[in-house]
Amino acid sequence: MALNKNALIRYKTIDKCLQNRFRKWTLDDLIEECSDALYEYEGKDCNVSKRTVQLDIQNMRSDKLGYNAPIIVVDRKYYTYEEEKYSITNLPISSQDLEKLSESVAFLKQFKGFSHFDALNGVIQKLEDHVYSNQTRTKPVIEFEKNENLKGLNFLDTLYQTIITKKAIKITYKSFKARQAATFDFHAYLLKEFRNRWFVIGIRDGQEHLVNLALDRIIDLQESEIEFKYNSKYDLEHYFSKAIGVSINPDLKTEEIILFVYNKHAPYVQTKPFHASQKLIKKDNFGITISLNVQHNFELEKEILGLGDGIRVISPPFLKRKIKQRLKYATESYQTEISEKGLIDMSNKLKYKGSAILNQVFSLREIKKMNQLLNAYFKIQTPKMEFITDLFDEIPKIESILFNNNFLNILKVLNPKIKLEKSVFYKKSNEGLITKNWFQKTDSKGFSIKIHLKEATETNRLDIILSSHNKKFTQNEIGLLVKNSSIFNCHIRIGGIQLIDNATLQKFHSKNKQQNIDVLELFYTL
Repeated sequence: MALNKNALIRYKTIDKCLQNRFRKWTLDDLIEECSDALYEYEGKDCNVSKRTVQLDIQNMRSDKLGYNAPIIVVDRKYYTYEEEKYSITNLPISSQDLEKLSESVAFLKQFKGFSHFDALNGVIQKLEDHVYSNQTRTKPVIEFEKNENLKGLNFLDTLYQTIITKKAIKITYKSFKARQAATFDFHAYLLKEFRNRWFVIGIRDGQEHLVNLALDRIIDLQESEIEFKYNSKYDLEHYFSKAIGVSINPDLKTEEIILFVYNKHAPYVQTKPFHASQKLIKKDNFGITISLNVQHNFELEKEILGLGDGIRVISPPFLKRKIKQRLKYATESYQTEISEKGLIDMSNKLKYKGSAILNQVFSLREIKKMNQLLNAYFKIQTPKMEFITDLFDEIPKIESILFNNNFLNILKVLNPKIKLEKSVFYKKSNEGLITKNWFQKTDSKGFSIKIHLKEATETNRLDIILSSHNKKFTQNEIGLLVKNSSIFNCHIRIGGIQLIDNATLQKFHSKNKQQNIDVLELFYTL
């Protein structure tokens, strides 16, 4: 049975209405919806008669179209589907349609290998597999890479229509780094997929350079009233040939990247090159040396890091240093893991010994970020200061870095009800802040946590007497105790912490007053 376009539009409209079970649909409602749908598609008034919609419903109920739609009338007035999840779009392909699809696939396959039809190859294979699985009633034998939970795919069609109709669009966008979303007019020129993630390439209104926006970061799209700005500067057909991925700097020159790939991974890199510019330089018993002519960007680093220990950067030197640093940070993320047993041991030592040390609580990356914030703070201080007595008030951003998972777990094990009284940062061994004599605090019950942004060595360290926190000593007793006890020298690595009970006998030891100690100390009370 031949169908015209208007009839198909009416069938789809009726189907969409009947799927909506939150509303009751009369015949007049269906007539109105069909008229509106035809007006939207045709751009002119199309009055649909009552008899036309009645015939449409009759055809959908029948076997003429293969629908056999279970349309019923409730209360002699309202139309709905008897089956809640029924839709004419869910119907399997008929044998007649399958035959036609088979012929179409066979025809399209003739064009494989022609450059003009390269983009069709995946579509042809997908159609062929779909037809085969329906004809033989077997499971598909081709599985395409897909991500059902990928955000932003609902914007694809709108952006596509925007590009081909040459219209500007208003985008509400929130990047991963931004605190708040921004709304701006955008001139879109290209849609690009990379690693199963979609990007729209274009120019933000008022700017000149191209930017790429990830569809999964788009919050909303609206029509824009401004005039579309045509692309007359960039050759988008070859624009992305300079680099791997979508992060392109049009002003940055490409450079030669030399990589050594070990034998285990060499076949994969040879059969699936990193980039079109990849060349084999030499091959030996251990692996292959290849070259790439690309820009340095985030995607290049990800490709190299993706092979882990199977690849090594030979040049340029700055890329080699960058990869080494990132691998070091990656290793650190495992080294800074603190086990439950380690936390319990720490708590017991603090309880019975009056002090406990945990190294590698913070990674070098976290230490670097804290140092950057501190250096920026001290840079603008006049006169120059060597301490901060209210750290979190002066540098609020440092708090979110300091309270990482390790630190929060430490506080939880110690006592969930402890209260932070003060946060201090010591840059140097200031006489007014750090006592050089032996002392113990007995006026308040609690402890302090010292976070070391620099290694505590023989030059600048804290000396304590273990298990001295269980009794309040007089000055004479302290003198005798120091003379007859073993002094514990606290050696702590960068990123480590020391917990000290307030009543523990302690003394700061410094051989070099000019050397920075870089200790951040938090005071807690119970």
